[in-house]
Amino acid sequence: MRPKKPRVAALTEVEITREKDTAVVRFLDPEVATTYLRVGPEIQRMTDEEILALFNQCTMAREAHARSYHHVAVEVPPGRPQIRYSPKTGQWVPRGFVLRCLIHDDGAREAVIEIDGQELSVEEFGRMLVTFAGWGMRLCFVPDDEIDKEPTIEVKEPDDDEPT
Repeated sequence: MRPKKPRVAALTEVEITREKDTAVVRFLDPEVATTYLRVGPEIQRMTDEEILALFNQCTMAREAHARSYHHVAVEVPPGRPQIRYSPKTGQWVPRGFVLRCLIHDDGAREAVIEIDGQELSVEEFGRMLVTFAGWGMRLCFVPDDEIDKEPTIEVKEPDDDEPT
């Protein structure tokens, strides 16, 4: 399970250590993620209270940004490449926030994900998803001839007798 996001904290809720020019802010609650806050060489002259004040400022700024952020999922137009190979990372990466895909079977009951004619193994597709680690995703299955159309989505409990 993913750890909880760090929150504004009191000195009694965290343990602060230093690794070179980075402050490590570890919550005593193991369910809260540890933060590695790069401070710079001045960290050696800072007290734990000063580091925590900086951490709390960063946390409040992140929370304010999250409250004001309105996400628009950019979809690459049909006919334009949705993914590209990144030599730097040695993997395929998405160009937008929406992927139109086809699902195949390789004959050995292993899934193959096809995007723009490029077949990706489940492993390759999974590595591409790591590009968005920390995000969420919604997966919507549509008939193979409707991947360019916006589907109608109905929120309800599915009928267990309905075939998929």
